[in-house]
Amino acid sequence: MERALRLCLGTAFLARLAEEGMAVAVVLLALDRTGNAAQGAFLLTAWMAPHIAAAPLAGALAERVRRPALFYVGALGGFATAVLALAFLTGRAPTVVTLLAAGFGGSCGPVVSGGMSSLVALLAPEGRGRDRAYAWDSAVYNAASVAGPALAGGTAAVASPAVGVAALGVAAAAAALSAGRLLSGPAAPPGALAGAGPKHRLARGVGPEDGPGRRALRTELRAGIAAVWRVRELRAVTAATCLGFLGLGGLTTTAVLLSAERGRPGDGGVLMTAFAVGALVGALAVDRLWPRVPAERLVGAALLGTGVALAAAATVPSPLLRAVLFAAAGLCDGPLLTATLRIRAGHAPAGLRTQVFTLGAGLKISAAACGAALTGLATADVSPALLLLVAAALQVAAAGLHHLARRGPTRPPRSVPNSRCPRDDPASTPPGR
Repeated sequence: MERALRLCLGTAFLARLAEEGMAVAVVLLALDRTGNAAQGAFLLTAWMAPHIAAAPLAGALAERVRRPALFYVGALGGFATAVLALAFLTGRAPTVVTLLAAGFGGSCGPVVSGGMSSLVALLAPEGRGRDRAYAWDSAVYNAASVAGPALAGGTAAVASPAVGVAALGVAAAAAALSAGRLLSGPAAPPGALAGAGPKHRLARGVGPEDGPGRRALRTELRAGIAAVWRVRELRAVTAATCLGFLGLGGLTTTAVLLSAERGRPGDGGVLMTAFAVGALVGALAVDRLWPRVPAERLVGAALLGTGVALAAAATVPSPLLRAVLFAAAGLCDGPLLTATLRIRAGHAPAGLRTQVFTLGAGLKISAAACGAALTGLATADVSPALLLLVAAALQVAAAGLHHLARRGPTRPPRSVPNSRCPRDDPASTPPGR
């Protein structure tokens, strides 16, 4: 089982390395071939926009397919194909063709983010083992956010931006091959991932009524959305993280502008690297320092700490202190993903776990895209320091929203046959509750 978990985390790292690096690589490639970064911005929009529509569909299909190996390999293979296509098409083919390729790659994105995380719950035992697994999954995410842009930028500097994008495509292709080995090979848990039919769906915690022949796909899509909305803990963490990501979506732009305004235009990348490294350390530390802190408390504390650190960074004059505060903000942000994953795994109704993961990830990415767009529109009229204060205020507001949303009622989704409220199911209640 531990071998399968390590293989799953390695697969997730390769896929997320490509995902995180694309934000830098596509802009550099468009700038290199066209002399204008505008096409890169359009491609990024086309890459991120499909997440919100594709997320519930990807989750529902992952729960229904009889051969999960083919689904995950196909999705990751399509993701890799889109990245490699963009390496060739950007700046050469008509814009509409490159936008379609980016949209296709973005449609596979929910499998890279939420889909891979949903597999962790099937590979790690309930309780402390699963908490530790999600701490490592969060660390993998943050490590990819550091390594992806570094790989794209470093390869572009040494060779060319096209080679940088191609390198990300190769990483995504390696992830697809690794997923096939994970879900079809001897490392796969018997009957949990690689099997087919009702017997294996029961092994995954799905009742006989939940089989693909008994429910229409449209009903499953509604059930997944209903689960996120009607289960109190899922609703609270989804609303809070979306509001928080609305503020963090434009953080890179804000960091660059803030550094340029204060006479150090090259420090924007340093600030974001400090934030990413801090998040990686925070994700690794949560398993050792706060293993028994309930995930619900971690969410509020992480959002509040991130907001306070970013607010302080907006006011200090020292570049070194500003970088330290960005690292502190990342240190607080790191445990947020770990806590979010634990909540989704512990409270998702039976048969809807993958859909809950992909939908939550898609909503967060869409919120970040909106935040990036709003930041871009506001840069002409609002100072960078004020933009950073707004981002910090949204983190604090998200912490308050999470606290208020947790006080609402928990109701089992009506669309899910025989589903039980997770808090009434001892097998799905996370430790510490």
